[in-house]
Amino acid sequence: MIEVRNLYKSYRDRSQQKRYRVFENLSFTIPEGRNVAILGRNGSGKSTLLRLLGGIDVPDRGRIITDKRISWPVGLSGGFQGSLTGRENVKFVARVQGARGPALRRIVDYVESFAEIGDYFDEPVKTYSSGMRGRVAFGLSLAFDFDYYLIDEAMSVGDAHFKKKAKTVLREKVGKANVLLVSHSMGDVTALCDLVLVVRAGKIRCYEEVKAGIQAYQQE
Repeated sequence: MIEVRNLYKSYRDRSQQKRYRVFENLSFTIPEGRNVAILGRNGSGKSTLLRLLGGIDVPDRGRIITDKRISWPVGLSGGFQGSLTGRENVKFVARVQGARGPALRRIVDYVESFAEIGDYFDEPVKTYSSGMRGRVAFGLSLAFDFDYYLIDEAMSVGDAHFKKKAKTVLREKVGKANVLLVSHSMGDVTALCDLVLVVRAGKIRCYEEVKAGIQAYQQE
């Protein structure tokens, strides 16, 4: 279970003179064992909510309470060090996560195989295209066992073959773990999720039926 309790989140605008409030006194609960789609129009705060749930960002006030292990957003490559190779970046993250010896080697081998970028895996990340960075980051996220995987449009990375592969691996994860998914693809929402949260005007509406949640989102 994940409980959001009395959460406030705001950002300064570009002028740095005013604050834009995303959430105010937001409270809701994600029940145990549910695969959740987070839907909303652009700028509604759905990606902000995902980052808060994953601990990538912190609220101004309020709490997020859970005993579950939640991933960073799947495919997030912003933390890669550009002068290091893909292999070196993967090793660094694996060590931070506590992997050593054979466990570390399994993670590196998994990411190398999953990303399918060939010799570029041993080239500096700063030489990668955005798609290549996304492939390595996607594989790295899935190399670890989390209770929840945070997915923010990550399945848009790569060509048709890679997208199909990524979706297959994610479906294999569902059942062993759960997903929190931000996506504009209602096909992905229907295939992967059994609960929908619609973000609108800083509020959350929960829909137990995926079809009803999608309809509510599309009718906004």
